[in-house]
Amino acid sequence: MRFMSTPPVDGLLRRYVNHSATWCHKIGDMSYEDGAMLEPLSVSLAGMGRAKIAVGDPVLICGAGPIGLMTLLCCAAAGAEPIVITDIDQARLDVAKEICPRVRTHKVEPGISLEEAGAQISKLAGGNLTTALECSGVESSIAAAIYSVKFGGKVFVIGVGKPDINIPFMRLSTQEIDLQFQYRYANTWPRAIRLVQSGVIDMKRLVTHRFSLEDAVSAFETSAGSAKTGAIKVLIQSEV
Repeated sequence: MRFMSTPPVDGLLRRYVNHSATWCHKIGDMSYEDGAMLEPLSVSLAGMGRAKIAVGDPVLICGAGPIGLMTLLCCAAAGAEPIVITDIDQARLDVAKEICPRVRTHKVEPGISLEEAGAQISKLAGGNLTTALECSGVESSIAAAIYSVKFGGKVFVIGVGKPDINIPFMRLSTQEIDLQFQYRYANTWPRAIRLVQSGVIDMKRLVTHRFSLEDAVSAFETSAGSAKTGAIKVLIQSEV
């Protein structure tokens, strides 16, 4: 698999890129900022498609970072109900409530067992969670999602975590819960462009900071220190 910014393929943190016209998509009068946000939108769309989220499905989203919030927008647009989103950061949960008022938020508290966390989340959703979209890649979050869904449910991991993690195998086995993963996406750009151009998906609230290409290091530092900076999506802009 060849994917931009994935070694050994060079990344896109540069002013000009020589790219095959075959793989370019016209965005019309869409802003370059929205154009850049089509990438995380594509991640969410790919996960939604493979997880087969449908109208009326009760869905859990673990993690209210950029991908989690983007996935929330997609689930809301798809008609999922109820939608529960979790995070350790109340400020990010507040943003989730802002962009989707009907979402049910759950702040993850340290020190409780995975079983208890799962029970709290399940209760918040009315006990009928069939699908969890895990967007953090954190071991404890994946495990909590496994304890949250009902018998025969599905945990779909979009987030990227450590190379090796522990999972509650017997919970998966005895409850016949499917565990699926996502690595990349394909053929999502036309759909993403339509959704943004039509106004079905509005991603503007997710961009919290903007930096010039010359200040790229500061951009990464701001993103890495999101707990203090309040950063969600940090964009590096190249003005020609």
